[in-house]
Formats: sequence, structure tokens, C-alpha cells
Amino acid sequence: MIQPELPEIPRDAAMTTQEYAYLRLRNAVMLGALRPGTALTFRGLAGQLGLSPTPIREAVRRLSSESAIEVLGNRRLRIPEMTPGRFEELVRLRIALETHAAARAFPWLSDVAIAGLAGIDDQMDAALAARDLDGLTRLNQQFHKRLYRLNPDQAVIPLIESVWLQLGPFQRRAIEHLDAGAPDDRHKEMLAAMRARDLDSLCAALGRDVQDGSVRAGQRLLQGGTGD
Repeated sequence: MIQPELPEIPRDAAMTTQEYAYLRLRNAVMLGALRPGTALTFRGLAGQLGLSPTPIREAVRRLSSESAIEVLGNRRLRIPEMTPGRFEELVRLRIALETHAAARAFPWLSDVAIAGLAGIDDQMDAALAARDLDGLTRLNQQFHKRLYRLNPDQAVIPLIESVWLQLGPFQRRAIEHLDAGAPDDRHKEMLAAMRARDLDSLCAALGRDVQDGSVRAGQRLLQGGTGD
């Protein structure tokens, strides 16, 4: 069985082997490098990461508890398939959690913070033009997390990342089927609302950001409207 490529992540000397295995696999799932239905093996993952099976088993156990990897028995592993009902549930969770996070971060918005977010949005434009889908996904997550982390008391990002983790493989497949025409840039709408200090418009633009583009493409995929 040919194992899919797992994007590299930074690794410092303080990171344990177990943590490295978990974070690298988690990153691959969240970025969508592993497609829905992808079959995996402990041996293949250990070989690709250059690790023994023990940290791989621990990483898979943690990711299984987060609904990111299915353990099927007889040492078989799989990235979960998406269903219409589960997709709708995850999208609704994204909107609820992320509008909450944006509202809680809103009092800490500053011109400096907005300028930093605008810089990330510019990098996203470049990644989209280059069809760098890994970079686009990574920068999109960075944009949202930087906004939400303006709240010094935030506790929601782990919950948001759990949803991203479950959506990642299917969302990446949906991005590959986006219409050729450029969609409205909801991040620029969000930035305009931030500059105007308009919380209602910010939350509305964020909701449209989640619902548009890849979500509509994903709905078409689940309805059988677009094949691989």
C-alpha cells in the first residue's frame, strides 16, 4: 500500500517522539493531505515518519478519540468518510464557535492587529493564485486563530480546531472542486468590518466565509454533482 505524503512540521529538541508523531499526523489530517476514505497502516506510517510503531499507536489512539482516524480492527486504519448530515453539523458548529470567538475577541481589536490580519490575507491571495492549496489552508487557519487569540481569556480554539480536524480531509477535496470564477473574498469583508469596528458585520461576514466557496462545493460533492 502506498502511503500518502505527510507534510513536514517544525520539530524542536524539546518535542518528544510521541508528540511529533501526533502533531505531524494531526497536521496532515487538518490540512486535508489525507483524503476521506484513505486507508493507512501502522507499519506504513512508522516507515514514512522514520519512527517505531509505539509512538504511531499512541498518535492514532489520540486522533481516533478526536474522530480524525478510524481504527477498523486487524490493525487497519482509515480517514473517515463524510456524510451530508455530519457535514451540516460540522459547518453549523464552525459558525457557532467562530462567531462566538470573534465576538469575544472584538474588544481587543486594534489597528496593529488588523494590519497583521490583512497581511495574512494578502499571503492567501498569493497562495490562491499559485494554487498552493496546502499554503492556502494553513494561512486561512492562521488568519482565524490570530483573530480569536486577541481575546486573552479565550478557551475556544481547541474546540474550533477539533471541528477543523474533522472537516479537513473533506474540505480539502471540496476546495479542489471550487468553481473557476473567483469567489467573493469574505476575509476582505471581515477586515472592512473590523476597520469600521462593526461587530454585527464582522460576524455576518464570518458566517458567509464559512458557508461560501468550499462548503457549497462540498454540498455538491455529497449530492454526487462532482466526481474526482
